[in-house]
Order: sequence, then structure tokens, then C-alpha cells
Amino acid sequence: MDKFPEKIKDDLELEELLSRPEQPLIDMMGQLDGDIMFLGIAGKIGPSLAHMAKRACDAAGVKKRILGVSRFRNADEKQLIESFGIETIQGDLLDRGFLESLPKVKNIFFLAGMKFGAEGNQALTWAMNSYLPALVADDFNDSRIVAYSTGCVYPLVPVESGGSTETDKPEPVGEYAQSCLGRERMFEYGSAKYNNPVALIRLNYAVEPRYGVLVDVAQKVYNDQPVSLEMGYFNAIWQGDANNMVLRSLTYAGTPAWIINITGGEIISVKDVALKFGELFGKKVQFTGQEAPTALLSNSSLSSEIFGTPKVSIDTVIKWTAEWMKDEKRLLGKPTHFEVRDGKY
Repeated sequence: MDKFPEKIKDDLELEELLSRPEQPLIDMMGQLDGDIMFLGIAGKIGPSLAHMAKRACDAAGVKKRILGVSRFRNADEKQLIESFGIETIQGDLLDRGFLESLPKVKNIFFLAGMKFGAEGNQALTWAMNSYLPALVADDFNDSRIVAYSTGCVYPLVPVESGGSTETDKPEPVGEYAQSCLGRERMFEYGSAKYNNPVALIRLNYAVEPRYGVLVDVAQKVYNDQPVSLEMGYFNAIWQGDANNMVLRSLTYAGTPAWIINITGGEIISVKDVALKFGELFGKKVQFTGQEAPTALLSNSSLSSEIFGTPKVSIDTVIKWTAEWMKDEKRLLGKPTHFEVRDGKY
């Protein structure tokens, strides 16, 4: 049985939790053919995702090349990733020559993309989120590809609906979400053209003590700022649980492309979360706006059926996040903009 601490004491312990592989993943790695490459490894999710893959391979007693590709603007992050036993390749994925020079490994995880600042730079947003996937689908046409997408490709739905399912028609709001649907379509096209297996991960939202919707709400409460109720409900999943599910999605990749919602099973109230943080911080919570009858919500029934329910509860992550902030530990400083309802990020 997995053991989780009452409090996460530092970045080292947090990384251990985020990259801890579950036994089904270890078993999968023991049977998986080929090496693994992560395109766009730098950022919030990539380092712990690749680290988990390496740990799972080690636990299974198999040797694979695990490679991570990024521009690596932060030298410390590059060094950290290499310390996990991951080979790094530095370069710009939008550079055709560089992209074509990459080793043609059997298993590809596509994490590159743009959200923050998308509203002010639509051309680059479309290049990263739609044009680059088309290039990758073409260049890695003999690989299994697992590509990150987002629940933002769905429309806002009534809270009582339980969230959008994988068979619901995408109706993305705003150019960021539209470009993400473009990403999916390019990988779907590549899968159909080359008959290579693809899995599309509609994730929302992965959370941990340094980043995510919970951190966004916690910061408002901690700093005595009003919490917006405009987007009154959301889904969330502990990033370690999401990492396990995403890596295991390799074996479900198919043609036509396989689509999976990855998130927690509960619909979470922003107001309830804010009040919990208020109790933990000893703060009076202020609110602004009213809860709308609709929200951006995904139904996780399929992922729960295939991968099981998340091992870490949202209440646990709330407590971890509160302790992390009270200890004034490092945050990533990247708000999710979860409260946005018009798609303008």
C-alpha cells in the first residue's frame, strides 16, 4: 500500500512523490518495446513524467534510453533532468532541421505547447499547438505517440451533467482551445495516414503544491484577496496520479487515435476549496462574482475504469498545498487562469 506523508517537507520529497511509479506501470515497462522520448520535456509536468518512466524501467529491470528534448532556457532544469538519468537534447522543435535530426525512437510523448500569453500571441500559439504537431506526426510516423491535449476543447457544460465525456463533440471556446483541437486533429490525421498508434490526453487539471488551480485559490486566500466564483467548479487530479495514467496510455494508443479524459472523479466547488484554505490559514475568505450554472468539466469514468481511481485525494493535496505555502516554499508562478470563461488566456 502506498504511504503518503502528512506534509511534504521539500522539493526532493515532492519529486519522489510526483515520480513514484505504480506497479501496473512497472509491469508495462517490463513488456514495452523500444526507447522513449519526451518532446517539450521542460516545464511543469515533463521532468517528473520522464523521471517516473525511468524509475519504472529501473524497477522492472529493463534498460531503455529515456530522452528529453527542449530549448532548456533554464540550465538548472536541464541539469536536474539529467540527474534523473535522462539524456537531454537541446534545440527548437519548430526548427525543421533540428526536429528531423532527432532519433526516431519507438515511443514519443508530446508535451510541447503554449497557453500562457496565448491571447497576445495567437500566431505562435497556433504554431506550437497545431503546426508543430503536424510536423511531429509526419516525422515520427513509425512511432507510438501520446500527446497532451486539454479539457478546454470541450464547451462549458451544466454542473449537474457530470462533465463532458470522450464521445462528446468538441466545441472549443477561444483561440487557445481551438488551436489545441487543431493539435488533436493533426495527430489524428497522422495516425490515419501512417497507421501509427496515437493516444490523446485531455487533461484538466493536474495539481501539486507549487502549481495548479488549488495554488491559485490558496494564494488568493493567503494574501487576503477575493476569490472569483465566476467559474465555480472544476476537476483536478494529483499530478503523480496523472503521470502514472499518462505513461500507461502508451499501451492504449491506437488508430484511429484513442482519446482519454484524465482528471479526478469529483466535481470540486471553488467556494468549498477557498473556505478549506481559509480554515487552514486562519483567514477570512472574500469572494467576488457568482457561480454560473455551467463550467469547464470533464467526466473521468473511462480513465477510472481503465487505470483505477487516483491514489491521492484532493483533500490531501489541499493540506499539502497549505503547508507548503505557510512554509513559504517555492511556487512556479504560473497561474492556470481557470476562472476564465471566454477562452482568452
